[in-house]
Amino acid sequence: MATGRTRSHKHFRLDAVKIKRAQRMLRAGTETEAIDRALDLVISEHERNRLAAEAHERFITSGVDIKDVYGALEE
Repeated sequence: MATGRTRSHKHFRLDAVKIKRAQRMLRAGTETEAIDRALDLVISEHERNRLAAEAHERFITSGVDIKDVYGALEE
């Protein structure tokens, strides 16, 4: 996911239990790797949501006629 490998030292106060849970769930060898993978997941999820919202907007503004063939949307 990440293309560049520039690293910087940061100091945060984080919940150790959350880090350990993330480390197990992500099968990361180190806490740093777990945090890095978690950040990659957040970034990719945001990108997916952005693309889905753009596709939804294009669909809505396209003027396509939607027919309720099963009558499920009738009141």
